[in-house]
Amino acid sequence: MSIAFFSQNGRLAQLLTSQLSERIQFETCASYDDMHEALSGGGTECLVADFAQASSGGHAEVQLLESVQGEFPDTDIVMITSADCPEPLERRATCTGITHLRDVGARELVDLIEARCLPGEDQQVVDGGTDNPAKPVTIVERFATHSRNLRTMLEELDVAARHDVIILLIGETGSGKTFLSRQIHEVSPRREQPFLHLACGALPVELIESELFGHVKGAFTGAHADKEGKFVAAGSGTILLDEIDALGPDQQMKLLRVIETGEFEPVGSNKTLTSRARLVVASNRELEPLVELGRFRPDLYYRLNMLKFELPPLRERMGDVDSLVQQFVQRFSEKHGADIRQLDPNLYETLARYSWPGNVRELENVIQRAVIYAQDGVLSASQLPPQIRTATLGQGETGSAAAAAQDEDDSLGSRMADTEKDLIQQALKRNNFSRTRTSRELGISRVTLYNKMKKYGMLG
Repeated sequence: MSIAFFSQNGRLAQLLTSQLSERIQFETCASYDDMHEALSGGGTECLVADFAQASSGGHAEVQLLESVQGEFPDTDIVMITSADCPEPLERRATCTGITHLRDVGARELVDLIEARCLPGEDQQVVDGGTDNPAKPVTIVERFATHSRNLRTMLEELDVAARHDVIILLIGETGSGKTFLSRQIHEVSPRREQPFLHLACGALPVELIESELFGHVKGAFTGAHADKEGKFVAAGSGTILLDEIDALGPDQQMKLLRVIETGEFEPVGSNKTLTSRARLVVASNRELEPLVELGRFRPDLYYRLNMLKFELPPLRERMGDVDSLVQQFVQRFSEKHGADIRQLDPNLYETLARYSWPGNVRELENVIQRAVIYAQDGVLSASQLPPQIRTATLGQGETGSAAAAAQDEDDSLGSRMADTEKDLIQQALKRNNFSRTRTSRELGISRVTLYNKMKKYGMLG
């Protein structure tokens, strides 16, 4: 394969030439005229365009790509950008099938070009394995994001994942905690062992213990045979305990014992077993307010809170929507046998106006629906649900007011207050709105309960 490399970075062009020119027909182009001449000569099958220093919001680069694609439609294009790719450039790549590489270094770029142009050599290196072992895939690479803060968090999480420690994930429903938990398992030394998921909030409290620790025949009504729980079934693998806040006091105490000693007994049994599993725990609410209200054991909280990672909602990382859409389109096109050849730019503009209260899971479901209803191989905004097509950014709030409100909602104090208010409302309903019984259940005085109800506008 013959490659034209378009870049105004002279040092990078010189490095690539020295590394590749002996094995690949490789021509560097510092200007549009040079690039046009290289492509016009025929025989150049691929253009690698370096736009890492894109100017003017990427509009000039988009015009260059339009010109190349119009005049040389059979030329394969690989585009290199910084991590913060300008939106017009990113849309052009997405809608026209350009291969898009973000934030790659010179050595990585050489490897990528060699893999693309010298498949025989690349296969030999992979098969040999011992002299050039493959670089382990990190959580950052598995959980692709353009958010700088999230990337930093994922880098720290990648380090924690490779050690035998408990990890706590906090994030809104649908933000990707289950997916991230599986990635923690996949990069850990336990990746060859089972990964088991228990949604504690989906089970009655009395059944959670059986699911975790197992039971023996006759332990309770319906226990017709022995059952091994997750701590046995996981072996030396990983267990995700989702919605950890749903555990009752007894289950919390027994979980703490497993964490501290590894020991537990199946329900109805006197035989002590030992767990070798690694725990990842997750919750869609902060646990500290539950501790203050007496709903979560402080000693368990402190054991879980040592390595806590907060996963931001999708509305705080809207730059990830485009890449998520591409992943979902590819997956659901294969699943449903749909031939999606083009993504209408209107699709992205419409998705960007929606606040995604259901986070990544909601986006995933929306894209699957759109793929099913897509016609003529084009995915457009017309296939989106009505509430998304008619949404406006900020849901009707003005710019500055919406930003201020968002900042307040996203603060730790606000989220803790929302959790506390929710707990009080639930307790009031369970006690038929009796403040005496509610305050007794929550372990606070009637005066404290009254003040909190007044604070949250729950009186009258």
